[in-house]
Amino acid sequence: MAEYEEILYRRVNELHREIQSGAYRAQPSRRVFIPKADGRMRPLGIAALEDKVVQQAVVMVLNAIYEQDFLGFSYGFRQGKGQHDALDALTVGINIRKVNWILDADIRAFFDEIDHAWMLRFLEHRIADRRLIRLIRKWLQAGVVENGYRIASTRGTPQGAVISPLLANIYLHYALDLWAHQWRKRNARGDVILVRYADDSVMGFQYEWEAQQFLAALQMRMAKFGLQLHPDKTRLIRFGRYAARQCQERGQKKPETFDFLGFTHCCGTSRRGFMVVRLTIKKRMRATLAALRVTLMKRRHEPIPVVGAWLRRVLQGYLNYYAVPRNMHRLAGFLSEVGRVWRHALMRRSQRHRLQWPRFNRLTKKYFPPCSVVHPLPSERLHVMT
Repeated sequence: MAEYEEILYRRVNELHREIQSGAYRAQPSRRVFIPKADGRMRPLGIAALEDKVVQQAVVMVLNAIYEQDFLGFSYGFRQGKGQHDALDALTVGINIRKVNWILDADIRAFFDEIDHAWMLRFLEHRIADRRLIRLIRKWLQAGVVENGYRIASTRGTPQGAVISPLLANIYLHYALDLWAHQWRKRNARGDVILVRYADDSVMGFQYEWEAQQFLAALQMRMAKFGLQLHPDKTRLIRFGRYAARQCQERGQKKPETFDFLGFTHCCGTSRRGFMVVRLTIKKRMRATLAALRVTLMKRRHEPIPVVGAWLRRVLQGYLNYYAVPRNMHRLAGFLSEVGRVWRHALMRRSQRHRLQWPRFNRLTKKYFPPCSVVHPLPSERLHVMT
């Protein structure tokens, strides 16, 4: 980026002429892998710097077009919408609608299985400029570079490219959203709610038979566009205000839970009756603790104020996302474990080092952010936003 900044103004004008004349050529993305929560590796595609610049310009144009078309229950990678908007909509929908069954649907390897022909066909439905279609086709077919070799791309879009989230939304808008909205209006007899964030979707149904019909139709719909529901991550579970009583009648201990956007959703109660309780996913919390343990051990010889300031920023960012109502007990336990990890790292500075708990508690009080609710109740924020 520093080298490109030196030739920025001259090169941007040349880049603009190349795009207008059709001489622009997309470069293949650099393949990197990051670990997933289940132990597997997730492939990412790091685009070249100039491709990022051009893709961001195209995203700005396409956002102005497609934001008029996207449906209200689509929240992923959209302007003015985020994860907590989707979480609030799902929670309020389950609380106020007659939802007794939850379908947690996940598309297997969605970004890697996007069909290029269908993708371009969807774009041509709304975009008349052939130059823009050719530009997107170049990015789709540019391929990736892995271990020094270029691999041609016949399907998918690089997960990590600037334009990939918008292309994914456009693809699912036609393949899923419009169809699901029509199915709900034409076939549903009971209440049906839908919330989608990127390729993760949650649907709520009043009747089990309708949920099963929708699941069978959804599998056929996805197969038409070259997609497949993940067999292990797609589940139909009993969930809602009557789930606890129905499970007790069947001899089950408690209703099942489902995960969505980093939270485990559980059936709970309050003084007013049923409510959805959202807790941090335990697996992700353990992964965060493991990463902090490794980093703190590496930085144990750095000055305490430097590490403490860094740790405060990390924890504050963590709380900014997960500090929702009814999740404070789990977050308090998380902060306590982080404190134990930091104390262990400080005590490993030398073989004779001793750090008494009263002194360490003064450090945590100074550097740890307070464990308090950051987000309001879902119904309150959703009412304000809408």
